[in-house]
Amino acid sequence: MAATMNRVVAGVGMTSQRTRTRMIERLREQGIEDEDVLAAIAAVPRHVFVEEALASRAYEDTALPLGFSQTISQPYVVALMIEALRAGGRPLGKTMEIGAGCGYQAAVLAQLTDEVYAVERIGPLLAKARLNLRAIKQTQVRLKHADGRLGLPEAAPFDTIIVAAAAPRVPPALVQQLAAGGRMILPLGGATQVLVLIEKQGEAVVETRLDAVRFVPLLTGVE
Repeated sequence: MAATMNRVVAGVGMTSQRTRTRMIERLREQGIEDEDVLAAIAAVPRHVFVEEALASRAYEDTALPLGFSQTISQPYVVALMIEALRAGGRPLGKTMEIGAGCGYQAAVLAQLTDEVYAVERIGPLLAKARLNLRAIKQTQVRLKHADGRLGLPEAAPFDTIIVAAAAPRVPPALVQQLAAGGRMILPLGGATQVLVLIEKQGEAVVETRLDAVRFVPLLTGVE
């Protein structure tokens, strides 16, 4: 059984290491320069986190459906968001992810920092994330079934917050949970969305608009 699982995680054919390496090469060509981010993405077997029927497409640079009207983020967007948070050589530090989904982005983040809290509002999807992380022996991610708009006040403050769903405006609770000097990145908007980097500088909150993106909406409540 262990040998079979190791083979599944390692991948074969369209999920092989060679295919994963080609994805990293494409990310470089698209402008991702942070080698630590590229190494983190290379270290996580994305095919483990997608539906079995879609495993052959796991290393395409595209979002893929997870069920529950959710998607696993496009690798380029994952890389772009994390690279923006690390700009200037800044470590991620204590990190909260809103919208854990299948656990993929949390697994990438865990390659870059020791403290990752991942929040997901959909219970069955959180259960999938837990199984996926267990399959790759990633045990340091703390998963929480909760309303992402409210964050995790009991674990705050966070040096870094990354939001994987689009809000019409910046959720105030998340800004409050940022540590002094902390950074948050999230997509804002509805039909038209843009990535926004939030930096907490003393009493001021500085916003920088980045690339246009497309994410599922950030919803309230849990299910």
